[in-house]
Amino acid sequence: MTKFFNSVVTTLLISTTAIFAQVENPIEKPNANPPVSMETMVGSRGVMFQSLVNKKFQSIPKLGFFSVTNATAAWEKEMTPDIMIQAHLTYRLFKGLDITSGMQYTPLYGFRPVAGLIYSYATPEILIILNPKVDLADDLATESLALIEYKPKINDKLNFYSRLQAMHGFVPESGTHNRSYIMLRAGLGYKEFAFGAASNFDWYGPIKHNENNFGVFVSALLF
Repeated sequence: MTKFFNSVVTTLLISTTAIFAQVENPIEKPNANPPVSMETMVGSRGVMFQSLVNKKFQSIPKLGFFSVTNATAAWEKEMTPDIMIQAHLTYRLFKGLDITSGMQYTPLYGFRPVAGLIYSYATPEILIILNPKVDLADDLATESLALIEYKPKINDKLNFYSRLQAMHGFVPESGTHNRSYIMLRAGLGYKEFAFGAASNFDWYGPIKHNENNFGVFVSALLF
């Protein structure tokens, strides 16, 4: 419980620092916020949904919000409910690197305070997000998320779309695995939409129980 309150205090300190920084630099230009990414996959295991938010507050440009939500509704009943929700306040240290503090929810562990770093790099063709974080509960755990998109132009209307997304989590004290996945996407992009083939590989718990999903996906960017 003490660690939980420490994480809350840390979040408040980050927010307060960001507000005072904005007061000291009132002429800083507003951010060009990246869009919200939403994706649905239909496959052999079931229907999977993911949303990704990485936004900055226009009036406090160093302060932002980062969230990743994953959920799978399986065609058949499974031993492990598959939903993960992350929500973090972020504070920019310098371009491309933020510190984070917030919470994470899974059915197995419930709500837990977390802190970490986010590195992001974006061009019209490439997107990279790296997010190592640590669980601040008594049974401390760590997770690392990596997302890489490559979307070169084919012609004036279409682009090739590909994505590799992976996450690995474990308990450092015991070395026990708790959750990991690999997501692969390949298809076409048209304006703010993308569609194509999809594969998900998921592992759960210390025994690394495996569930795979093969199908198709459709994604959209909300500006």
